[in-house]
Amino acid sequence: MEIKVMQNVLKANDVFAENTTELLKTKGVRLFNLIGSPGAGKTSVLELMIPLLKDKGARIAVIEGDCATARDAQRIATLDVPVVQINTGNGCHLDASQVGKVLGEFSLDALDMVIIENVGNLVCPTGFDLGADEKIAIISVTEGDDKPLKYPRIFHEAKAVILTKIDLIPYTNFSLQRFTDALRSIRQDQELFLLSCTTGEGSDPLVERFWP
Repeated sequence: MEIKVMQNVLKANDVFAENTTELLKTKGVRLFNLIGSPGAGKTSVLELMIPLLKDKGARIAVIEGDCATARDAQRIATLDVPVVQINTGNGCHLDASQVGKVLGEFSLDALDMVIIENVGNLVCPTGFDLGADEKIAIISVTEGDDKPLKYPRIFHEAKAVILTKIDLIPYTNFSLQRFTDALRSIRQDQELFLLSCTTGEGSDPLVERFWP
């Protein structure tokens, strides 16, 4: 019975996701779903990247997902882009119906991309299609180099991985070689971006990836 209920939930979610995909396709808007653990640096990545993308002409809106508070949305709002906060309460992820509803608060004809910062979690958000063009995994050096092996599904499904806090590598036992080997054991063709939100190192290739 529990399996049937879960299947129904996912099926309903997929219908909302398909509607979102079709809507954004007609508007020419790309949708990115950023997935990472709490503290991985998701909001910091957006704070670094959004001004750089705007300088290149990209028109951006952001959907912030969190269990509680609007702190991340408040940080993003200072960048002068449209942003909506979704609080999930006890929910560990955003679903497609939540995303579909808040898209109506944006003027989609005036946008090129919408970026979702999902609830901090490497497991639950991976299983729910939000209608995004791409899932992008964000992992930090301080989380350890074994995360791809411990949470393989997100690293299998993500088209790109952003490794943050690379400026801290000399102060940890993180091995970039072990991390890369683990990543490649799951998916060979995945793009890997090394980034420091503190120094800005690695931001140029990432900007090109989002806005060629």
